[in-house]
Amino acid sequence: MYKKTSPWTAVVVLAFAVAVGSLQMTVVVPMLPLLQRQLGAPATSVSWTLTAGLLSGAVAIPLLSRLGDMYGRRTVALSALGLLVAGAAVAALSGTLGAVIAGRVLQGVSAALLPLAMGLVRQAVPAHRLPTAIGVLSATIGVGSGGGMILAGLVDGDYHSMFWILAALGAVSFTLVAALVREVTPAGAAGRPDLVGAALVSGWLVCLLLAISKGAAWGWTSPRTSGLLAAAVVLAVAWVVTARRSASPLIEIPMLLHRGTIGATVASFLIGFALFAAITTLSAVAQGALGASVLQVGLYLLPTTVLMLAVSVLAGPLMRRFSASALVSAGSALVTAATVWLVISRDSGADLYGAAAVLGVGVGLGYAALGTMAVEHVEPAKTAAAGGVNALVRVVGSSLAGAVGAAVLSSGGAGWSFGVAAVAALLAAVFSTVHRARGEWA
Repeated sequence: MYKKTSPWTAVVVLAFAVAVGSLQMTVVVPMLPLLQRQLGAPATSVSWTLTAGLLSGAVAIPLLSRLGDMYGRRTVALSALGLLVAGAAVAALSGTLGAVIAGRVLQGVSAALLPLAMGLVRQAVPAHRLPTAIGVLSATIGVGSGGGMILAGLVDGDYHSMFWILAALGAVSFTLVAALVREVTPAGAAGRPDLVGAALVSGWLVCLLLAISKGAAWGWTSPRTSGLLAAAVVLAVAWVVTARRSASPLIEIPMLLHRGTIGATVASFLIGFALFAAITTLSAVAQGALGASVLQVGLYLLPTTVLMLAVSVLAGPLMRRFSASALVSAGSALVTAATVWLVISRDSGADLYGAAAVLGVGVGLGYAALGTMAVEHVEPAKTAAAGGVNALVRVVGSSLAGAVGAAVLSSGGAGWSFGVAAVAALLAAVFSTVHRARGEWA
C-alpha cells in the first residue's frame, strides 16, 4: 500500500497529473493563428509549437516508461512534471518562436505521465478495482485535452499568461505527487534505456516533419527538402537496424508488424492524425472565416471534449456487447462523417458545433476501444509492449497532423485540410474492419 495515504487518494492525485499532462498537448491549438500574428511567423513554422510538444511526447512515452521500470515510476513522474513546469516557464518568458518551441519540447515529456501513473496504480489498487482506477486515469485525458483549449480562451489570447498558469498547475501536481504518492514495489529492472534509439527516432521524425511542413515554401525538390527527406530515410533505417540488435529497444519493431496488432496500430495512427488535423483546421476556420476569439474557439471545440469524455465512460458496457474493433470502425466512420461535413459546409457556428459533436462521439468511441483492440490478439506476455506501441503511434500520428495540416491549409485551404483528415479517418475504419474480419477468420 501507499504509506500514510489511501490508494484512492493516490489515484486522484495521479489523475490530476495526467490531466495536466494532457492539457499541455492541446493548449496551443486555439492559439495557433494568434501566435502566427504575435510572433510574426508563417503558419507552417508556428505549427511547430504543437508538433514539437507532440513529437517529444512520442519519444518520451517509451523512454520514460523504461526509465520508470529501472529507477522508479514515482521518481520519473516527478521528473516529467518538473520538465513540464520548466518548459512552461521558458515559453512564458519567451518573445520568440524558437524559445516557445523549446519550451514546448520540455512540456511534451509529460505525455509519459499516463503509462507511469497506470504502473503506480496497478501496484496499489486491488485487482478487482483496477479497471475502475484505470478508467479514471484514462478519462482524465479527455478532461485535460478539453481543459487546454478552454484555458487558452480564458487568458484572452495572452500566451505568456497561459504558460504561467500551466506552470502553476504543473507545480501543484508535482507537490501533490511528492507528498501523497509512494511506490509500492522498489525499482530495479535490469538493462539500460535505449538512448540511441530515442535519438534516432527523434532525428528521423524531425527531419520528416520539417520537410513536410516547409516543403511548399522551400520547394518540394529543393536541396533542403530533399536532404531532409533523405536524412529521414537514413536515420529510420539506422533505427530499425539498431532496434533489432538491442536487448531492450525503445520500440519493439516486431510488435509494429505483429499480425494481431497491425490493424490497431494503423487505426490508432490514423485516428490520432484525423483528430488533430480536424481540430487545428477548425480553430483556423473559426478565427479566420468567422472572426471568433480564442475563447470562442474553445467553446466550438467543447462538444468534442465533453462527448469524448462521456463516450469513453460508456464504452465499457458497449465492449461487452460489441468487439473492440467494431467500435473502432464505428468511431472512425463518425470521424469521417464529421470531417466530410466540414469539407462541405463550414460557414456558420452551427456547422462547427455540429461537426465537433460528431467528432467527439467518434473519437471517444475509437480511443476507448483502441487499447483493447491492440492487445486482444497477442499473448499475455506481450500485452504491455502492444499497448505501448499503440499509444506511441497515436501520438506520432497527432504530431504528423500538425505538420501536414499546416502545409495543406497554407497551400490548399481549409477544405483540403479537412479532406485529408476525412481520408485518414476513412482508412482507419477500413483497417479496423479488416482487423475484425481477420480475428473472426482466425
